[in-house]
Amino acid sequence: QGLRRNRNIFPTTISYTQENPQLDRNPESWKVSSMKTTLDLPEELVREMKIRAASEGRKLRDVATEVIQRGLAQQLPKTEQVKKRVNFPLIKCKHPAPKNQELTPDRIAEILLNQEVEWHHEASGR
Repeated sequence: QGLRRNRNIFPTTISYTQENPQLDRNPESWKVSSMKTTLDLPEELVREMKIRAASEGRKLRDVATEVIQRGLAQQLPKTEQVKKRVNFPLIKCKHPAPKNQELTPDRIAEILLNQEVEWHHEASGR
């Protein structure tokens, strides 16, 4: 059976279908245009967004998306900007990994996808 998944950088939902029998292991193809999520927002904010949506004849989802996009587009004040990147340690091994065990971005994506598939099987009782 094939897989259909959210096209996010790392899939959060995987469902099996007959239409897509091939696994796509390219993380770039996992990106999606939207994703469901749950947010705990103040009642007054939700009420204001609902009023705006109703008055403009739009969906609440569209108004919320616009508000979030506008907020993210604003520049942070200089004092709040990240000043330093975190440097992770580089661990050198005595021997190189065998070709099929190197942790390349494609290999990591494959490992994560296989883990998601395993979790899906466990959750669905397969």
